[in-house]
Amino acid sequence: MKGKWLRALSTASAIGMFIVLLMGALVTKTESGRGCGDDWPLCNGKFIPSYTIESMIEYSHRFVTALEGILVLAAFIGVLIFVKRKDAFWYATTALAFTVIQALMGAAAVIWPQSSAVLALHFGISLVAVASSLLLAIVLWNPEKVPQTFDEAAAAESRGSAAKLASFHGPTVGLRAAVWLTTIYSVVVVYIGAYIKHTDSGGACSGFPLCNGELIPALSGGTGAVFSHRVAAMLLVAMVILLVVMTRRTGVLPEFAKWANWSLAFVLLQGMSGVLVTFAMGTEWYLFMALLHTVWIAGLFSVLCFLSVRMIQLNPDRRQGSAYRRIAE
Repeated sequence: MKGKWLRALSTASAIGMFIVLLMGALVTKTESGRGCGDDWPLCNGKFIPSYTIESMIEYSHRFVTALEGILVLAAFIGVLIFVKRKDAFWYATTALAFTVIQALMGAAAVIWPQSSAVLALHFGISLVAVASSLLLAIVLWNPEKVPQTFDEAAAAESRGSAAKLASFHGPTVGLRAAVWLTTIYSVVVVYIGAYIKHTDSGGACSGFPLCNGELIPALSGGTGAVFSHRVAAMLLVAMVILLVVMTRRTGVLPEFAKWANWSLAFVLLQGMSGVLVTFAMGTEWYLFMALLHTVWIAGLFSVLCFLSVRMIQLNPDRRQGSAYRRIAE
């Protein structure tokens, strides 16, 4: 019973964190961040603000974030008491820590107006909270399918075949480095995109694949930021494709290829939605496409984070045997 309750709680927490991320993006896109003036936690000096579009968007974001904070805290306590998995503990801890950090940064941004460069950090912090919540739910729902050691993973993949078991090897140094580098680099790409949102520079580079009709435009101001984001995103696609190739080598655990394929799907969707955002500017589809772009970013970052963790867990040099216990029933 406790296991079912905790799984449901982790799922609610992951969904709630995803909603918080989207609402934060909505606040930025609609420029509603000052919808409650410089008051926090009140809105324009009131517990229930007067109705304006900006104030309702901003205040509802605060309200949902507060509820999500309660869910994340409850999930953390549940994991601490009932789950004896190190990865679940770290996912729950990271989700709680980054939820608190993003809430404090949001409050600080209201009380003390900050630069766009600082505000752009908020989105990256929210992504870490989303990824941690999602990975916690995955681990709690499928503990047997997410073994914590190479030996367990290899045994599961071999399905009783001794020859197949002997052929498996853990992630190479090159593969581990490639995954970690790609994950870190994705944060850079995300930050540039968030900076563009906060500076409202999206329209500085019209058209695609050309930018303002030029292959390489003047690299200054908003145009330089948008063009840099495009180039960085293309490089990220290339890096993810390389991951897919590397994870398909003989002997590498098939699990890595599965998650690399997911990362490729998300990065391609992210890229296509980014192009659609460019063409949707000034139309009624712009907000929808911008939020969809956020969805694919969250998916990509979560998968890359999971791959990064699995690179550590499934390293044969960390052999620990069957060291995990299931969630208390």
